[in-house]
Amino acid sequence: MPPLLLRPHASLSHAEALQVAQQAPEILRKNPSSYSASPLLSLFSPPEDSKTWTVYENLLLACLRTGDYTTAHQCLERLVLRFGGRDERIEALKGLVKEAEATDNGELEKVLKEYEAILTENNTNIPIAKRRIALLRAMGKPAEAIEALVQFLDFASVDAEAWIELADLYLSQGLYGQAIYAQEEALIITPNAWNLHARLGEILLMAAEAGSEGPPQNYLAESLKRFCRSVELSDDYLRGYYGLKRVTDKLLEGNSKARKSSESDEFTLPETSTIEKLNLAATKKLGDIVRNYDAKNPLWQGYDAGEVAAARSYLSKSSQEVVR
Repeated sequence: MPPLLLRPHASLSHAEALQVAQQAPEILRKNPSSYSASPLLSLFSPPEDSKTWTVYENLLLACLRTGDYTTAHQCLERLVLRFGGRDERIEALKGLVKEAEATDNGELEKVLKEYEAILTENNTNIPIAKRRIALLRAMGKPAEAIEALVQFLDFASVDAEAWIELADLYLSQGLYGQAIYAQEEALIITPNAWNLHARLGEILLMAAEAGSEGPPQNYLAESLKRFCRSVELSDDYLRGYYGLKRVTDKLLEGNSKARKSSESDEFTLPETSTIEKLNLAATKKLGDIVRNYDAKNPLWQGYDAGEVAAARSYLSKSSQEVVR
């Protein structure tokens, strides 16, 4: 199977998802459904390849994303035939199809009630619980989504994705302290995830800029640590270096004031010379990424175009401020 068909769907760009969806009708045509629930007939069937079902699920998700509901239903039928309609994951995929085909809020409410009915029978049905949370958020019900996520984490406390989602929901409501806590919980589960360290750095930086509870310099000092840890774990992580430059720029703008007020605080800022070195390193790395990306260097084309554009814009703004 082509590697693109086996990649997690969430990691696909819109263009890649479209490419996958366009392959779906041909793949289904060349691989007619031959699975039977009968144990006797299965003896005469070719050996089962687990990758096949991963491909069908990815095709289903890509088709929903691109609006090809007819082919999506064909993929879903294959999965139902193989695993049964009562399988928890299949139930979630069936619900996802209904969500995608819903034309108004009333139809989405019906899907939501179906999820709640399933959870009434089995409140530990993780795929359905996650779909309900996602649907609540999509319907503009953040408070209910937060409540559902907190309940979910009562019995799935080691689900890093759920903690990340909770942090994002709290952040959307301006609850910085709760967002930081939730993001820290995700990092306890995955301590070497450089992207999560950078995300926590971003939340801390936003808390400092928003004047959230506690001295801003404490947030900035911890944000600096998180961005440093991020790029330590991944030397080419653009968002880590972008955040590192932003936080060091902010620290250098008012370093003396921040240092004076942080002397008795929990977080101690590094020496100014250290912050300047980190700022210079971040600036240089971002410049290298942008230049090589713009030059179409094949070794530097894995970056998100939007993130590169943001880095380019920020570097340009910073250089103009230096000139002034």
